[in-house]
Amino acid sequence: MLPHVVLGATYGFAAAVQPGPFQTYLVSSTLSHGLRRTLPGVLAPLLSDVPIVSLVLLVLTRVPPAALLGLRLAGGVFLLYLAAGAYAAFRTYRAPQVHQPSQGTRTLFKAAVVNLLNPNPYISWSLILGPLLLEAWRAAPAYGIGLLVSFYATMMAATALMLVPFAGARALGPAIGRAALGISAAALAAFGVYQIWAGGSSLLQGLP
Repeated sequence: MLPHVVLGATYGFAAAVQPGPFQTYLVSSTLSHGLRRTLPGVLAPLLSDVPIVSLVLLVLTRVPPAALLGLRLAGGVFLLYLAAGAYAAFRTYRAPQVHQPSQGTRTLFKAAVVNLLNPNPYISWSLILGPLLLEAWRAAPAYGIGLLVSFYATMMAATALMLVPFAGARALGPAIGRAALGISAAALAAFGVYQIWAGGSSLLQGLP
């Protein structure tokens, strides 16, 4: 169970701190309207990811095991690509630009729409989380649930924590964001190497 929980938590943290439309919207909302009004938006992936995960798993459960192995190797390469991008962003970090989102309880639903239209969840679930979840579930359903819970719990907690500096001390925002990107780059690189190693080991074991 523990390896699956660690994998889910690691990628959940990396997903939370990677710059993108969803993160930018939440930071902008925090700067404009405060943390209390923005925090419900942290839960947006629980809404937006339902159709994304359902679609991806529907496809992945109908492909042969060899295709899942290929996706795992591709996911490892993609993670290394994300690590390189995170490192580049770490070196030239700039705070997200502020926009003016709507106020009130609609923050959650607006954030869900932003995330639904964001290509990153589709890519992540197709290449990384989908194959990992299926592998964990086939080993034991509890493993799959552990991976899923640790991913979303870590992602939402890390996203909420990332918003705190922007709520009360704008000067700390860029410093905190840059540090988190550095950690994310290291975590993504380690995760990518693990994915390639695990996929390559499975491939070699399947050879005559």
